[in-house]
Amino acid sequence: MIARILPWPFMSALLLIMWLLLNQTIALGHIVLGGVLAIALPLLTSSLRPTKARVKRPGLIIKLFLIVTWDSILSNIAVARIVLGSKQARDNSGFIKVPLDLRDPYGLSTLAVILTAVPGTVWSEFSEDGDILTVHVLDLTDEATSIRSIKDRYEKPLMEIFE
Repeated sequence: MIARILPWPFMSALLLIMWLLLNQTIALGHIVLGGVLAIALPLLTSSLRPTKARVKRPGLIIKLFLIVTWDSILSNIAVARIVLGSKQARDNSGFIKVPLDLRDPYGLSTLAVILTAVPGTVWSEFSEDGDILTVHVLDLTDEATSIRSIKDRYEKPLMEIFE
Protein backbone atom coordinates (compact mmCIF):
# COMPACT_ATOMS: atom_id res chain seq x y z
CA MET A 1 0.00 0.00 0.00
CA ILE A 2 2.72 2.48 0.96
CA ALA A 3 4.74 1.52 -2.13
CA ARG A 4 1.79 2.65 -4.27
CA ILE A 5 1.58 6.03 -2.57
CA LEU A 6 5.34 6.51 -2.37
CA PRO A 7 6.87 4.58 -5.29
CA TRP A 8 10.06 6.66 -4.97
CA PRO A 9 10.32 7.65 -1.30
CA PHE A 10 13.79 9.14 -1.67
CA MET A 11 12.59 11.36 -4.54
CA SER A 12 9.55 12.42 -2.51
CA ALA A 13 11.73 13.31 0.47
CA LEU A 14 14.04 15.35 -1.76
CA LEU A 15 11.09 17.19 -3.29
CA LEU A 16 9.72 18.07 0.14
CA ILE A 17 13.12 19.28 1.34
CA MET A 18 13.62 21.36 -1.82
CA TRP A 19 10.14 22.88 -1.42
CA LEU A 20 10.89 23.93 2.15
CA LEU A 21 14.34 25.26 1.25
CA LEU A 22 13.04 27.27 -1.70
CA ASN A 23 10.32 28.80 0.43
CA GLN A 24 12.71 29.29 3.36
CA THR A 25 10.15 28.17 5.90
CA ILE A 26 8.98 25.17 7.87
CA ALA A 27 5.48 26.52 8.44
CA LEU A 28 2.78 23.85 8.69
CA GLY A 29 1.05 25.04 5.51
CA HIS A 30 4.25 24.69 3.49
CA ILE A 31 4.99 21.28 4.97
CA VAL A 32 1.50 20.08 3.99
CA LEU A 33 1.63 21.61 0.50
CA GLY A 34 5.19 20.35 -0.03
CA GLY A 35 4.14 16.89 1.17
CA VAL A 36 1.22 16.80 -1.27
CA LEU A 37 3.51 17.85 -4.12
CA ALA A 38 6.18 15.36 -3.02
CA ILE A 39 3.62 12.55 -3.24
CA ALA A 40 1.73 13.74 -6.33
CA LEU A 41 4.61 14.69 -8.65
CA PRO A 42 6.34 11.29 -8.69
CA LEU A 43 2.97 9.59 -9.23
CA LEU A 44 2.04 11.94 -12.08
CA THR A 45 5.38 11.55 -13.81
CA SER A 46 5.74 7.77 -13.40
CA SER A 47 4.84 7.11 -17.02
CA LEU A 48 7.79 9.26 -18.10
CA ARG A 49 10.33 7.14 -16.27
CA PRO A 50 12.24 4.60 -18.32
CA THR A 51 12.43 0.99 -17.31
CA LYS A 52 14.80 0.11 -14.52
CA ALA A 53 18.38 -0.60 -15.44
CA ARG A 54 19.51 -4.19 -15.19
CA VAL A 55 23.09 -4.41 -14.07
CA LYS A 56 24.56 -7.74 -15.12
CA ARG A 57 28.08 -7.37 -13.65
CA PRO A 58 28.04 -4.96 -10.69
CA GLY A 59 31.66 -5.74 -9.74
CA LEU A 60 32.81 -4.32 -13.05
CA ILE A 61 31.36 -0.92 -12.07
CA ILE A 62 34.18 -0.42 -9.55
CA LYS A 63 36.81 -1.32 -12.14
CA LEU A 64 35.25 1.09 -14.66
CA PHE A 65 35.10 3.80 -12.00
CA LEU A 66 38.82 3.37 -11.31
CA ILE A 67 39.62 3.48 -15.04
CA VAL A 68 37.59 6.68 -15.49
CA THR A 69 39.20 8.24 -12.41
CA TRP A 70 42.70 7.41 -13.68
CA ASP A 71 41.86 8.69 -17.18
CA SER A 72 40.46 11.86 -15.67
CA ILE A 73 43.66 12.51 -13.71
CA LEU A 74 45.85 11.94 -16.78
CA SER A 75 43.52 14.03 -18.97
CA ASN A 76 43.57 16.93 -16.51
CA ILE A 77 47.36 17.01 -16.75
CA ALA A 78 47.27 16.76 -20.56
CA VAL A 79 44.64 19.50 -20.87
CA ALA A 80 46.61 21.77 -18.56
CA ARG A 81 49.69 21.29 -20.74
CA ILE A 82 47.68 22.10 -23.88
CA VAL A 83 45.99 25.17 -22.41
CA LEU A 84 49.17 26.53 -20.86
CA GLY A 85 51.37 25.52 -23.79
CA SER A 86 51.95 27.04 -27.18
CA LYS A 87 49.21 27.88 -29.68
CA GLN A 88 50.46 25.05 -31.86
CA ALA A 89 49.63 22.57 -29.08
CA ARG A 90 46.01 23.75 -29.19
CA ASP A 91 45.62 23.09 -32.92
CA ASN A 92 45.26 19.31 -32.63
CA SER A 93 41.58 19.22 -31.73
CA GLY A 94 39.01 17.54 -33.93
CA PHE A 95 35.96 15.34 -34.20
CA ILE A 96 35.97 11.58 -34.46
CA LYS A 97 33.18 9.20 -35.46
CA VAL A 98 32.99 6.23 -33.11
CA PRO A 99 31.00 3.22 -34.37
CA LEU A 100 28.89 1.97 -31.47
CA ASP A 101 27.97 -1.56 -30.50
CA LEU A 102 26.39 -0.43 -27.21
CA ARG A 103 22.58 -0.18 -27.38
CA ASP A 104 21.38 -0.07 -23.78
CA PRO A 105 20.06 3.45 -22.97
CA TYR A 106 21.62 3.39 -19.50
CA GLY A 107 24.95 2.31 -20.95
CA LEU A 108 24.76 5.07 -23.57
CA SER A 109 23.93 7.73 -20.99
CA THR A 110 26.79 6.51 -18.80
CA LEU A 111 29.12 6.68 -21.80
CA ALA A 112 27.94 10.26 -22.41
CA VAL A 113 28.71 11.20 -18.81
CA ILE A 114 32.14 9.55 -18.94
CA LEU A 115 33.15 11.21 -22.21
CA THR A 116 31.98 14.60 -21.03
CA ALA A 117 33.47 14.26 -17.53
CA VAL A 118 36.93 13.22 -18.70
CA PRO A 119 38.71 16.44 -19.70
CA GLY A 120 39.62 16.69 -23.34
CA THR A 121 36.62 14.81 -24.74
CA VAL A 122 32.99 15.79 -25.22
CA TRP A 123 30.06 13.74 -26.51
CA SER A 124 28.99 15.85 -29.47
CA GLU A 125 26.41 14.02 -31.57
CA PHE A 126 24.57 10.73 -31.62
CA SER A 127 23.35 9.52 -35.01
CA GLU A 128 19.64 8.93 -35.47
CA ASP A 129 20.14 5.23 -36.12
CA GLY A 130 22.29 4.91 -32.96
CA ASP A 131 25.28 3.50 -34.80
CA ILE A 132 27.69 6.44 -34.76
CA LEU A 133 28.83 8.68 -31.94
CA THR A 134 30.62 11.93 -32.73
CA VAL A 135 33.13 12.96 -30.07
CA HIS A 136 35.22 16.12 -29.92
CA VAL A 137 38.78 15.40 -28.82
CA LEU A 138 40.98 18.26 -27.65
CA ASP A 139 44.27 16.52 -28.45
CA LEU A 140 43.57 14.41 -31.52
CA THR A 141 46.85 12.92 -32.67
CA ASP A 142 45.62 9.56 -33.99
CA GLU A 143 41.94 9.06 -34.78
CA ALA A 144 42.12 5.25 -34.81
CA THR A 145 43.82 5.16 -31.42
CA SER A 146 41.23 7.50 -29.91
CA ILE A 147 38.36 5.40 -31.26
CA ARG A 148 39.94 2.17 -30.04
CA SER A 149 40.54 3.72 -26.62
CA ILE A 150 36.90 4.78 -26.23
CA LYS A 151 35.62 1.40 -27.36
CA ASP A 152 38.03 -0.67 -25.25
CA ARG A 153 38.17 1.41 -22.09
CA TYR A 154 34.54 2.54 -21.83
CA GLU A 155 32.16 0.90 -24.31
CA LYS A 156 33.17 -2.74 -23.74
CA PRO A 157 32.88 -2.57 -19.93
CA LEU A 158 29.55 -0.76 -20.23
CA MET A 159 28.27 -3.49 -22.54
CA GLU A 160 29.31 -6.11 -19.97
CA ILE A 161 27.61 -4.16 -17.18
CA PHE A 162 24.30 -3.38 -18.92
CA GLU A 163 23.81 -5.83 -21.80
